[in-house]
Amino acid sequence: MKTYEQFLDIKSEVKEALKNNLPVVALESTIISHGMPYPDNVIMAKKVEQIIRDEGAIPATIAIIGGKIKIGLTDEDLETIAKSKNVVKVSRRDLASVIAMKQLGATTVASTMICAEMANIKFFVTGGIGGVHRGYETSLDVSADLEELAQTNVTVICAGAKAILDLPRTMEYLETKGVSVVGYQTKVLPAFYTRTSDIKLRLYVDQVEDLAKIVYTKDQLNLKGGLLVANPIPEADSLDGDYMNAIIDRAIKQSVADHIEGKDVTPYLLKKIVEETKGKSLQANLALVYNNAKVGAKIAKAYTALLK
Repeated sequence: MKTYEQFLDIKSEVKEALKNNLPVVALESTIISHGMPYPDNVIMAKKVEQIIRDEGAIPATIAIIGGKIKIGLTDEDLETIAKSKNVVKVSRRDLASVIAMKQLGATTVASTMICAEMANIKFFVTGGIGGVHRGYETSLDVSADLEELAQTNVTVICAGAKAILDLPRTMEYLETKGVSVVGYQTKVLPAFYTRTSDIKLRLYVDQVEDLAKIVYTKDQLNLKGGLLVANPIPEADSLDGDYMNAIIDRAIKQSVADHIEGKDVTPYLLKKIVEETKGKSLQANLALVYNNAKVGAKIAKAYTALLK
């Protein structure tokens, strides 16, 4: 037994699916605990899981509960993460301490990738990844998500990096680390709330089967690190880029004035943006997460078909 297996608590249906090479899709829990209020967060989490099931895959939402990494949550677990006020936002640096101290923890992109790889889950759906923050030249603020993509063998399906970030620098960092960014039905990097940006992608495909083949070949070559699938928000839900950038710029200036730092920056900015857009950004966020869940499940299913 690998030493970390003592800390894994894998839900029976997830364990059975993995044993039989059935498609499994990991989900983070920070979006539940820190992304939106109760009961909206539970409704969202259950809908994402149902979308994945409807596409023929098994969802595995991940969280830290009672000194264990829960791979797949029960309804009771979900309620606990959604309602509790003392949930730790867990990245790589926090994982050991939160497990050791038996604290309640919600996984970020980085820690969800780590836990998914421990459980041998190859696909993970999120909204948007973290990246290089605007004002990097003075703050040196870079999300741990990028370093995790450089070293952890999990395919991440997202709507690009969060729009609050410095997208060109984020892409440059990923390129330096050798992380492939593949556009799904897009030739440019989606900017989270909006479908387009000025950043052209080197690689793009139109079929989930092609994405599955790329992941499969990467595995056969034993290449280190993750793969990032950039899946644009549906056109009907996309917000205007100029409108969003103006709101984001104001929110960032306010965060500096309020001395917000570190891992508090992203939730602060997202909350401000929701207020400024009168909830439009939250609706867009939900739409892109649901769309990512659908595409992620399709890729996982196409991948498992290659194993037969």
